[in-house]
Amino acid sequence: MTVYHFVGIKGSGMSSLAQILHDTGYEVQGSDVEKYFFTQKALEDSGIKILPFQRENIQPGMTVIAGNAFPDTHEEIEEAFNKGIPVIRYHKFLGEFMHQYTSIAVTGAHGKTGTTGLLAHVMKNVRPTSYLIGDGTGSGVKNAEYFVFEACEYRRHFLSYFPDYAIMTNIDFDHPDYFANIDDVFSAFQELALQVKKGIFAYGDDEQLQKIQAKVPVLFYGFGEENDFQARNIVKETTGTKFDVHVRNNYYATFEIPSYGDHNVLNALSVIAICHYEGIDTDAIQQHIKSFQGVKRRFTEKQIGSQIIIDDYAHHPTEIKATVDAARQKYPDRNIVAVFQPHTFTRTQTFLNEFAESLSQADDVFLCEIFGSARENHGKLSIEDLQEKIEGSKILSEEDTSPLLELANSVILFMGAGDIQKFQKAYENLLQSK
Repeated sequence: MTVYHFVGIKGSGMSSLAQILHDTGYEVQGSDVEKYFFTQKALEDSGIKILPFQRENIQPGMTVIAGNAFPDTHEEIEEAFNKGIPVIRYHKFLGEFMHQYTSIAVTGAHGKTGTTGLLAHVMKNVRPTSYLIGDGTGSGVKNAEYFVFEACEYRRHFLSYFPDYAIMTNIDFDHPDYFANIDDVFSAFQELALQVKKGIFAYGDDEQLQKIQAKVPVLFYGFGEENDFQARNIVKETTGTKFDVHVRNNYYATFEIPSYGDHNVLNALSVIAICHYEGIDTDAIQQHIKSFQGVKRRFTEKQIGSQIIIDDYAHHPTEIKATVDAARQKYPDRNIVAVFQPHTFTRTQTFLNEFAESLSQADDVFLCEIFGSARENHGKLSIEDLQEKIEGSKILSEEDTSPLLELANSVILFMGAGDIQKFQKAYENLLQSK
């Protein structure tokens, strides 16, 4: 039997896929840099071998799955080519893999991971379901009927997929290092829409998604009355959110979610819509939506002393606003503090004013140095350019997180897609040493 070797196994999608193949009985190993990533714990728990990068890892009888971040000139990929060992890119492998299931792709500029996690949680409790979530969580079930997976639009990688269904959460301009503008982003989603085989569930209050054309039914969900699935009578409490769902203006059922903010209502609504369409029992949907514990790095909370510390992946102005709104719903009487590390120079430059505007919704703002991606690790821009646009904001260093100590009883949101966790860890160590 072939051994699947993952080049860049700590990548969020790669880690998830490795777990799926391992669970379904394949021999799996992988390699990556030494640095600790939050995605590796699940691999270690499964007993999947993680090696440091080196040519010697590549041996006959393997199939190499290559992470999209690594060029063909990477030593292991080059070695595989030299030895005639098959090399398949992550998104190409996934495109082939899903054909054996009823596949449900979850895509969109924001909300993919939370929605995929919620859908996987509901589906696995009612039908045999394998799933791949973009927070590094994957699960393979032998004889699975469904495959729920996160589909990323970056570099149009999701065009390798021909899913049965797709949930499209929104279309927004992001990844400015690749997409030229919102029209370019739309064209990618439009192309994917034509590849969906059975049905699309799209957020109907999004003006871009309203323009989507497809060969299959497009069902819309949202807050507006013209949607096929509509959330009404939303009640926001500090314990969660309750809302009624109307299907084509007829009352269907009332749902309760243990999460906060409009974006989580919409994520749940998309899951309810596809489950309704697939004939899943209403009681089961209600029960499992209510018991969902969330995904990694999405509003992940802990209390230390008088402060609530929240880790969140928010790295786009729309996501920052959603995270601040969620914190205000859950903690209406507390000070909300944003600690933000911008991710990539191109994104920071493109959305400089929008970042300033969304961060200003917090009561206090601390900024960390810009995290350059593997593709660009420098820029003319500096963190001070963003600081100038946010009144009263301060720069926070990993070496000295003590200014946060002064904010007793506050909710501190550590937000970013880079290595913002090291700032959080430094602060938690400081708190615990007090």
